Amino acid sequence: MQRKKLEGNGLWESSRMIMPEHKNRMLDDILNEEIRKKSDLDPQALAEISQVFAQSMEDHSPITLTLFDPVEDKEIRGIVMRVDQQLKQIKLRISDDDWEWIKMRDVLGATT
Repeated sequence: MQRKKLEGNGLWESSRMIMPEHKNRMLDDILNEEIRKKSDLDPQALAEISQVFAQSMEDHSPITLTLFDPVEDKEIRGIVMRVDQQLKQIKLRISDDDWEWIKMRDVLGATT
C-alpha cells in the first residue's frame, strides 16, 4: 500500500521545502485566531458597574468582577477599597493581606 503525501501531519509532510520561519508564522497565525478583542460597554452597563463599586465601598461587601482577557475572561472576588478616577483603576482587597489595582477598562461586569 502506498502512503499519501497528506497523511499524518498533512501540511508539514507534504512539503519538504518549508522554511522554519514560514512554519513558525503559520503556527502563530493559528494561535492568534483564538485571541479576542474587547468590545465597548454601553452606558447602562457602566452605570451598573459603578453602582456595584459604590455599594462595595460603602458596605465593605465582597463583589465578583469579570475581567477581560484576550483568551478567556477571568473572575476575581474582593472588596472595593478605593476608586481612583484620575488613573481609572480600583483597589480591590482580595484577602486580609492581599490587594490588587484593577484597571477599569478591563472590567466587563460586576456582581454582588
